[in-house]
Amino acid sequence: SPWRWGLLPLSPVLPERGGRLFFSTSCARCSKNRRLRQKRVISERKLTRYFVDHRKVRVVGGQGGGGGHSFYSEPRKIFGGPDGGNGGDGGNVILKADQQVKSLSSVLPFYQGFHGERGGRKNCYGANGACLYVKVPVGTLVKEDGKVVADLTQHGEEYVAAYGGAGGKGNRFFLSNENRAPTFFTPGEPGQERVLHLELKTTAHAGLVGFPNVGKSSLLRAISRARPAVAAYPFTTLNPHVGIVQYQDYEQVAVADIPGLIKGAHQNRGLGMSFLRHIERCRFLLYVVDLSVPQPWIQLEDLKYELEQYQKGLSERPCVVIGNKIDLAESRINLPLLKEQIGDRVIALSALKGDNLEELFLHLRELYDTYVKTEQSRGQSPVKW
Repeated sequence: SPWRWGLLPLSPVLPERGGRLFFSTSCARCSKNRRLRQKRVISERKLTRYFVDHRKVRVVGGQGGGGGHSFYSEPRKIFGGPDGGNGGDGGNVILKADQQVKSLSSVLPFYQGFHGERGGRKNCYGANGACLYVKVPVGTLVKEDGKVVADLTQHGEEYVAAYGGAGGKGNRFFLSNENRAPTFFTPGEPGQERVLHLELKTTAHAGLVGFPNVGKSSLLRAISRARPAVAAYPFTTLNPHVGIVQYQDYEQVAVADIPGLIKGAHQNRGLGMSFLRHIERCRFLLYVVDLSVPQPWIQLEDLKYELEQYQKGLSERPCVVIGNKIDLAESRINLPLLKEQIGDRVIALSALKGDNLEELFLHLRELYDTYVKTEQSRGQSPVKW
């Protein structure tokens, strides 16, 4: 349908069909007057396998191959001397950022590099162990003992998580004038062993920011194919979800449903810090407020305060205010009051009924195009999904 692509002009009209008044700022034929498509209900507990933002991993480098122990002997050259080659080095375990990977759910709790081969006869060195590459999403933080050791923010960026052990020396290495027939050789060294904590900071273009039960998950389900858990009773999303909004020119805008914040989130109340780190890398923000509550502009002030306390300047990023639940009677009374109290643009919609989503699609694309132009003017490549 045309509203899906956000390509239609805006005109303030309130169409009336079937005896019910629909709220929409577009023309009558563009307003969405049907129920949103039903999606399979998945519990929040089962959704943890779809998006994982932290993982504890033990990595061990490959063990080096042992040195060879042999002596060269052939007809008419019986005492040819030692010819045991050195062993190969063990393989490294390397974390590699890949933009095709969106979650840490595929990362296993243990990785070990490939071992090096043992040294052979005739001074043949053992082969080195192959490197083991572990693909992680772009935006992964690597921590060890609470300290950040790597920040993989670009596609293809690599970090050596564990080095492989050095290969052992063969008996040919210990040949000297004092010892013409050495029998000594060394085994390969064990690989480096580390315990790392991987944390994912969502690199979505837009972040849905709001308090619990304002309808962020319902809105993400309405504009994308993401399926965060929703229900008719109050609860909060426990895991962040990312939905993709597709446009007719094949551009894709990633929108992240950040779990609901509470007052004091910057002091790590509840799970504040784990939620706020996902907002840190969003290029622009979508503040979602509940229009049905008294004085909804207080919600916006509290949200900006929490973001500013977490990171200075975070609340000043390009944004738009989304007033949800416009289908309720009390919301229509609070909408003009909200516009008077704040200076930002307000998009009033209903995530449940699907009213006025086309205006959100249009403005979301405007924010995305502005971000792309800004990055290109700086000589940097914008994040693509």
